[in-house]
Amino acid sequence: MPTFAIKPDKPIPVAVLGATGAVGQRFVQLLDGHPWFQPVALAGSERAIGQTYAQACRWLLPTPMPAWAAEMIVVPHDPEAIEARIAFSALPASAAFELEPAFARSGFAVCSNASAFRNAADVPLVLPEVNPDHTSLIETQRRQRGWKGFIVTNPNCTLTGLTIVLKALLDRFGVERLLVVSMQAVSGAGYPGIASLDILGNVIPFIDGEEDKIESEPRKILGSLQEGTIQPANLQISAHANRVPVLDGHLVCLSVQLSQEARLEDVAQALSSFQAPSISRHLPSAPETPIRLMEKPDRPQPRLDLMSGNGMTTVVGRLRPDPLLGWKMAILSHNTIRGAAGASIYNAELLVQQGYIA
Repeated sequence: MPTFAIKPDKPIPVAVLGATGAVGQRFVQLLDGHPWFQPVALAGSERAIGQTYAQACRWLLPTPMPAWAAEMIVVPHDPEAIEARIAFSALPASAAFELEPAFARSGFAVCSNASAFRNAADVPLVLPEVNPDHTSLIETQRRQRGWKGFIVTNPNCTLTGLTIVLKALLDRFGVERLLVVSMQAVSGAGYPGIASLDILGNVIPFIDGEEDKIESEPRKILGSLQEGTIQPANLQISAHANRVPVLDGHLVCLSVQLSQEARLEDVAQALSSFQAPSISRHLPSAPETPIRLMEKPDRPQPRLDLMSGNGMTTVVGRLRPDPLLGWKMAILSHNTIRGAAGASIYNAELLVQQGYIA
């Protein structure tokens, strides 16, 4: 069994903001029995405040609601009334703009799934497998904003697995440009999400704001940290975003041009052998294998492969030559686990390991 370099002496108290929504429920599910974190507050909207979580929340997940969560009283999004060290944010972006800074000013480590601050120059946009060093932006953020706490974000759910794959290729061969076509599950739209008559038997070739995120966020994540600022990676990215009638799991078709010539076996080896940096490798949420490469021509599939590595592994298949850009493949990742709640929890574990959270 792996050992952790820094393991808390006692569980760290945490709160979930936006706890009754779809991603908030994933936080509750994944925090149940977590070895480092103890949920002490579930915060929700005015409609939910004062009710038990079971009363306020329409539970959407196939596993039962944890008993401890069902009995908790939903509290307001008030940092002065919550005694926790970490605030996991499942807030919509509109609410996150106001509430996340309020928690950071009060000394909370805000680990956010919201898009509100992903593009801010002093806010780390982190995947522990890819850029754990970017958390050093926290010092710049605190200095510039005068906060006792801080905000660290995880990226858009569609590009999580994509960016991990790009990191493996970038380190070995360099990457020049890529074409991305996403097929995104309906759970990515939250709850109640898309009307059934709009999505059943249909594909919607537009998701507001998604293509811009796919084209910009990987460049920040894969960029280099220089004197307290991120220099974006020099990548050309073109994206098409589609909503498809799948419950969970975003599938991305990637065509990519590498900087160096490579053989099929070289590209396959770069993907299958990829490992997270040592500081991220043995954290509680880290998958044993960050990238699982499949050889069957009809894989990966959401129904069959989505829960690889407890939903934290990126699954790649259909690796083959591309006549235009060089190489193409299919990439599957769990949008509400690795791409959302699980990503924020993994980031929090990294921050504990690095000493940003005591």
